[in-house]
Amino acid sequence: MTARIERVVTEGVVDIDGTEYKVENNTWIIGDDDEVIVIDPARAAEKILEQVGEREVLAVICTAGLPDHVSAAIEVASRDEAVVALHPKDKPLWRETWRETWPDIDMEDDGIFGVADVQLDVMETPGISPGGVSLYCEALGAVFTGKALQADGPGKLGGDYPALADQLTSIGGRLFTLPAETRVLAAHGDEVTIGDLEPHFDDWVSGSLTRTDSADDGPLTDGTRLSGIKLDPDDE
Repeated sequence: MTARIERVVTEGVVDIDGTEYKVENNTWIIGDDDEVIVIDPARAAEKILEQVGEREVLAVICTAGLPDHVSAAIEVASRDEAVVALHPKDKPLWRETWRETWPDIDMEDDGIFGVADVQLDVMETPGISPGGVSLYCEALGAVFTGKALQADGPGKLGGDYPALADQLTSIGGRLFTLPAETRVLAAHGDEVTIGDLEPHFDDWVSGSLTRTDSADDGPLTDGTRLSGIKLDPDDE
C-alpha cells in the first residue's frame, strides 16, 4: 500500500501565562490502509480516531510538549497500545498536561520512524520549545514542522517568540536545506512549500518579525483565530 497524508483539524482553548487563546490545530495522520502514525494529536481524540478508523496506530509523535500538541496523545495511543514519542527537553512541558505518565520514546536528532512504505526523519528544530522537532518524509515530499515554521512564517507562542534566534537557526540551518518543493505541514494553518517561504528568510533575520508594524489583522501564526484576540492581549 502507498502511504498518504491526512489532516484532522480540531479547535480548543489554551492558556498561556494566564491568557486564554482559541486555537485551531492540525493533527497529521500518515500511513496506508493498514497502519498509521499520528502527529501532534490535539484534543478531540474521538475525532482523530474516527479518521484513523480500523487502522493500527503504531506511534504518536509530538513535535513539542505544549498542551495543544499532546492533549490527546495518551488516549490516541492507548487504543492500540502505541508508543508516544517526544524530545526529552520537552518533558517539563509534557508534565504540565500529563502529571502521572511519561512518553515512551525520547526522540533524538536524526532518529527514524517507519510506517507503511515510508520513513520519517527527526530534525531538531528548537525555538518555540527547547525540544521542538520537525519530521521530514522525503518519499512524500513533506515536512511536519509543528510550530517552528508555518504558512505565514515562523510560528509564535501566545503572540511571542520564546527564542527567536534559536528558531531562525532551526529554520535556516535545517528546514531551508530541504528541496524547495517540500510541503510544509505545520501544527496550525494551511500548507505551503519551502520554496514559498525561503525568500523571506533574510527579512526575518533582519528584524521584520519583531517590528511593531509587522502585525496585521490576520490570524496569528500560533494558530489563534478568535476574532478580537491580538498579539498583546491587553490591546483594546
